Amino acid sequence: MSAEAVERGITVFLVDDHSVVREGYRRLLERSSGIVVIGEAANASDAYGEFQRLNPDVVVMDISLPGASGIEAMRRILARDAQAKVLMFSMHEEPIFASRAFQAGALGYVTKASAPEVLVDAVRAVARGTRYISHDMAQALALQSVGAGGSSLSVLSNREFEVMRLLAAGDPVAVIAEKLQLSYKTVANHQSAIRQKLGIETSAQLVQLAQRHGVLAGKD
Repeated sequence: MSAEAVERGITVFLVDDHSVVREGYRRLLERSSGIVVIGEAANASDAYGEFQRLNPDVVVMDISLPGASGIEAMRRILARDAQAKVLMFSMHEEPIFASRAFQAGALGYVTKASAPEVLVDAVRAVARGTRYISHDMAQALALQSVGAGGSSLSVLSNREFEVMRLLAAGDPVAVIAEKLQLSYKTVANHQSAIRQKLGIETSAQLVQLAQRHGVLAGKD
């Protein structure tokens, strides 16, 4: 961080679609010396716009947002500023989510099952440019790396995973195209590739697979 950033403290931008949850994060972080929350957003579109305006040191981003996911929001932010530092803070404890987040450019991943001080430690680490993984997720990723917790969804690209998540949630191709700012044809091609890679033929099979892997787990 710059000398100016050190003087003012670590500036944090919170992205979560629940205002009560954001308020809890804000209070937790601002009780810690040297951390200041400078803004909030509830969806991917607002997150991108506010990031450009605020230029925070760290973005604390929930994966499960209405419409485009936190991973998609992060992708847009990093396309704008490759130096942006994003910490994913999510209810999802399945390693596939952490893997996708890191592949897309996240510097940290903390589950909401972690102790409160873990989020504070993670924000400080990410602000320094250091990768941070909460202990429970680190264990899950370690198991996955030795074949004990793998996922058939790993065959999908990051974009295909995002499209698959929205398809499984019931969004039609046209709506997904609008949410992800893609053409209808591109999304339709992704849909075909997803079905081929996963060996499924129907929407019901896709939903069942998504449920089995925790992709359609309840919202935070």
